Amino acid sequence: MRWVKSGTAAFRETLAETGMRGTTESSKVAAVVAGILSRVRTEGDAALAEYTLRFDGFDPGGKGFAVPRREIDAAWRRVPKDLKVSLSLAASRIEAFHGSQSQAGYTTEIPGAVLGQRVIPVARAGVYVPGGKAAYPSTLLMNSIPARVAGVGEVVAACAAPGGKVPDVVLAAARIAGVSEVYRIGGAQAVAALAFGTESVPRVDVIAGPGNAYVTEAKRQVFGVVGIDMLAGPSELVVLADDSAKASYVAADLLSQAEHDEDAFVALVTDSGVLSGEVEAELIRQAKKLPRREIIAASLARACGFLVRSVKEGIGVVNDIAPEHLSLMVENPWSVLERVRNAGTAFLGPYSPVAVGDYLAGINHTLPTGGAARFSSPLGVADFLKRMNVVSYQIRALTADAPHVVRLAGKEGLTAHAQAVLERIKGEA
Repeated sequence: MRWVKSGTAAFRETLAETGMRGTTESSKVAAVVAGILSRVRTEGDAALAEYTLRFDGFDPGGKGFAVPRREIDAAWRRVPKDLKVSLSLAASRIEAFHGSQSQAGYTTEIPGAVLGQRVIPVARAGVYVPGGKAAYPSTLLMNSIPARVAGVGEVVAACAAPGGKVPDVVLAAARIAGVSEVYRIGGAQAVAALAFGTESVPRVDVIAGPGNAYVTEAKRQVFGVVGIDMLAGPSELVVLADDSAKASYVAADLLSQAEHDEDAFVALVTDSGVLSGEVEAELIRQAKKLPRREIIAASLARACGFLVRSVKEGIGVVNDIAPEHLSLMVENPWSVLERVRNAGTAFLGPYSPVAVGDYLAGINHTLPTGGAARFSSPLGVADFLKRMNVVSYQIRALTADAPHVVRLAGKEGLTAHAQAVLERIKGEA
């Protein structure tokens, strides 16, 4: 971990560098993705099958892209009972938490007119579930359950499936979440299929779920054709800690996010020089016992330590970084939280590890990364809803408003707009 001290040029430069972590784009990745999207859009299943065979080593010609219900049922039977209990508990908490996010429309009146807004779920949502290195049933639950709570009629899942095999635990999660169909397709080609539709995969209205650089770039390029949740990058955690924090807890949380990926971003912001040294020692001690040591080492080589003069200054650093996950291991975390503006999720106190949010607390773990917490929010029910404005005028309201509409339309040179109002008034005269 590279440490920088408040008031130094290195501190300012390092903080500025963190602000650029979400801006890297690869022209090579963009070009590859553009080619994949174009072919799937024009060739449908044929291109999708070719890419699935090339990248996942699976020929869908025999089994097809969709996982049959009998395979899902068989996977359910193979999953251990205690794991089913954990998945079901997680699902119930996710559903309960997101149930509070439901939105209703409204109406309001002005003299002679009713105005309103309807809130409507999209018809079909697609959930992307990464795979290959590991199985991610929690991702399927986190992305599909809010869609179902929103009232989406059909939720389908595209699961990366090397060799055509979707892990049993992911299929079990799909069954619990009430997913309509599971497709064994991954990568940019899965995003293309969901965005444009093919002979076998229906076109969706919204795509949600994280993935690698190719998946993220594909979501970027199809946005506008279809809605997306966000452009998710590598996992992030910033810990804000004072001398009341326990070094072993701080290190454990940093390691829990560092093990995700070599590109994961972790940082410690503290006003305690003693704690900084203790955390460094704990990182070394605990990392020795972990199986993903090489990934952790690569991530920690890029990690940042900010030694600030006060917790108040530390809050400013946190708001500048705008992390995906924020752990507040300070004496009065609720008081500090009041001054935090930018974070995907805040975890308060020594007994709130990020891992509970990743799996079981019920909050959503699909969060803005790369500083996007400055302007965006965790995935939720709203991502699967759209709003429709409603206007209903009576003639008396139209007559009263006509002079103003005609005046404004004339100022913009839109004569037909004015005429559309005047024709109705003349007809009722």
